Amino acid sequence: MTALRRFILASGMTNLADGVAVVAWGWIASLLTRDPLLVALVPVALRLPWFLLALPAGIVTDRVDRRRLILGMDALRGLAFAAAAAAIWVALPLAPAPSEGVSASGLYLSLILAAFVVGGAEVFRDNAAQTLLPAFVPPEQLERANGQLWSVELSTNALIGPALGAVLIGVWLPLAFGLNAVAYGLAMLLVAGLAGQFRPARPNPRHWRVELGEGFGFLRVQPLLRTLAWVTGFWNLLHQMIVIGVVLHAQENLNLSATAYGLTLAGGAIGGIAGSLLGERIARRLGPVRTMQWMLFASAPCFAAMALAPDAVTLALCFAAMEFTGLVWNVVSVSTRQRLIPDALMGRVNSIYRLLAWGMIPLGLVLSGLTVTLAEGLMPRNLALTVPFWVSGVGSTLLTLAVWGAIRRGFAQL
Repeated sequence: MTALRRFILASGMTNLADGVAVVAWGWIASLLTRDPLLVALVPVALRLPWFLLALPAGIVTDRVDRRRLILGMDALRGLAFAAAAAAIWVALPLAPAPSEGVSASGLYLSLILAAFVVGGAEVFRDNAAQTLLPAFVPPEQLERANGQLWSVELSTNALIGPALGAVLIGVWLPLAFGLNAVAYGLAMLLVAGLAGQFRPARPNPRHWRVELGEGFGFLRVQPLLRTLAWVTGFWNLLHQMIVIGVVLHAQENLNLSATAYGLTLAGGAIGGIAGSLLGERIARRLGPVRTMQWMLFASAPCFAAMALAPDAVTLALCFAAMEFTGLVWNVVSVSTRQRLIPDALMGRVNSIYRLLAWGMIPLGLVLSGLTVTLAEGLMPRNLALTVPFWVSGVGSTLLTLAVWGAIRRGFAQL
């Protein structure tokens, strides 16, 4: 097995665990409370570390063996999921979820803590993994390698994982978290077998402020990277705004079971897989500028259409179209970034980029819960649950108009 295939397979195992958790985090939170803000706090805890820890993760990634960093973070995530499974097991059977407050405060706080630990480890692990990929392929093959990587990650994270997570929730709640600990253990075995030198070349150790300043300095003179970071950040914010609304919308407006909801998310994965596999061809045919402009433009109606989806099949098609546009964008965006950033700076610049791009995610989750809560004061709850979709659709349209020219100018300056 080649190093690239081993690396991709390991990412597939960790993303299988993440995919199971996509359904599990939000669904079990909705079993403890029906308050949209309290439901939102669990995924917020999972994503908040991207804002808090992205910069330290970049410094650490450029100082240590990146393979060992990945192994350590996968071990930490496996332990956190095992602890969450134990906490759920002890709390069973669960009382009915109240409209205000939570039914099991101890379990709720345990889930918040576990989600924060998993999210923190993910920040370090993903930053190291994204800097590791260019070690396996030449620069001209990055689009293809990223497409292969994301097709496997999406197959497990958004196709198999959510469906499996929904089934496990129906069988026994702790299984949805316990299986993840096993998946991370298998991923560690695969990463441990990677041969090579994965510690970046760097001069004598310097103060962390100096090292971080080098990363900011590089990003400062790369207007294209700054534009891509901000676009990705605001798009992620808009994407996360629908997360809480779609869980409650699926349960209350569409009357979907956990299994049906998981299959709806899996429909989005099919679109994402298609986007990751076709991204290289689309970029080659249209060029990177037009590819990124039109994929961003096409995402706006996908968000808005979710508010009008009458059933699970239609909602799945909306997810598929949205994920297709997002993955084609990512194939071009990440490959461009990996080519532009020197290996010795990869961890730090990547972390600053992802601070901008991923740091918006918890804000989007909070805004999702707030939007629904405020909308309930103006309209019936069934309509209030669809408001985040409309806000995301309008926001995506405004974002496209704001950066259309900046994308073209950025590539022209390369």
